[in-house]
Amino acid sequence: MTTRLNFRKIIVTVILTVLIWVWADLAQEEQFTVSNARIIIAKSVNPGLWVTFASDKSGSVSLDKVVLRGSARRIAEIRQRINQGRFVPEFYFDPEIEKYPPGEHVLNTAEFLKGSDKIRQLGLTVGSAEPNTAVVSVVELQKKQLAVRCFDDSQNPLKGAGIEPAQVEAYVPAGFEGAALEAKVVLNKREIEQAKLAPVEKTPWVELAPGQTREALAPVRITLPKESSRLQEYLITNVRLGFTLSSNLQGKYKVELINPDAVMGAVAIRATPEARRAYDNMRFQVILEIDDSDRDIGAQEARKQLIYNFPEEFVRKDEIILNQPPVQARFRLVPITAEIPAGAPVPIPAQN
Repeated sequence: MTTRLNFRKIIVTVILTVLIWVWADLAQEEQFTVSNARIIIAKSVNPGLWVTFASDKSGSVSLDKVVLRGSARRIAEIRQRINQGRFVPEFYFDPEIEKYPPGEHVLNTAEFLKGSDKIRQLGLTVGSAEPNTAVVSVVELQKKQLAVRCFDDSQNPLKGAGIEPAQVEAYVPAGFEGAALEAKVVLNKREIEQAKLAPVEKTPWVELAPGQTREALAPVRITLPKESSRLQEYLITNVRLGFTLSSNLQGKYKVELINPDAVMGAVAIRATPEARRAYDNMRFQVILEIDDSDRDIGAQEARKQLIYNFPEEFVRKDEIILNQPPVQARFRLVPITAEIPAGAPVPIPAQN
C-alpha cells in the first residue's frame, strides 16, 4: 500500500514539473525584429474611394522594422517561417474597415498591426514599428465620362484608331475637368497587328497621380486601319547628335555627356522607305536642347529627353514614328576655362 502511494506521488510530481516547465516556457517572452514589412492598400477598397499614403501618393508604405513579441516557441516558429519564405510581412489596409472617412488621417502603424488577423493567428503581439505613424489620404471619387485615346507602348498616339465606345465611365476626383477627363488604352506590338485584322478589347485607365491609375468601368474595342502596315520597322545606326544652345551659353560652356552610348545609340523607327532614307540623311538624327536654366544646377547632373529630328514633311504625312521609348540624355554644363582663346569655336555642333 505504501509503495502504491509513493508511486502516485512520483507521477504527480513529474506531471507538476512538466506543467511548470511548460508554463515557464510560455511565460518567457521573447522578441523578434522583422525588417522590410509593408502596409498595402487593399485591392478590395470601395471603387468610389482613392486611398493612398499621403507622403508620396503611393499605394503602400514601408516599415523599417517591426518588433514582434511572444513566447519563445512562437518566436522560434515565426523566425523559421520567415527563413523558409513562408511568411511575407505584408498587411492590407481598408479604410472602411478602419472606419476612416474621406480626408487625411494619421495611422498608428503599431496599433494597426496589433489588430491584424495575420499577427493574431501567429499568437504574437506587436511591440513597436518604425515609422510609428503614416498619413493616409482618403479621397471620395465621382463617376464621370472620359474620352478614350489609344497609344502604343512607347506612348505614341495611334492615329486613325477606331475606339468603340469613344467614351467610358470611370471614378475620378471631383476636380478632374477638361483635358484631365481622358482615359488611355495602350496596345503592344502584337495587339497593334491584331487590331489591323480584328477588334482588340481592352480596358482603358486614367492616371490619378504619377504611378496611380484606376481602370474604367467597361472595356472598349479598338481597330486600326490596315493602311498603317505600310510603315516598316528600321534601326538607324549612324546616329549623329546636335545641340541647341542660346547665345547666353555659346562660347561659355561645353556639354559633357554622361551617357553618350545611350544618347547616340541606334534609333528604332517605323517609317516608309522614303521617310527612312530622309531621316538617315538628316544632318542630326537627335537633338539635345539645352536651356539657360540648365546652367543653374552647377556641377550636378542634368537630364533632358532627346528630340528626334524626324523630317517634318514625313511627320505631317504620318510616315515616320519612333518605335522605342524616348532616350533621356544625362549631361553637365562645364564652364570653358580662360585658356581657350576668345572667339574660339565651341567644341560642340550647334543647331540654329
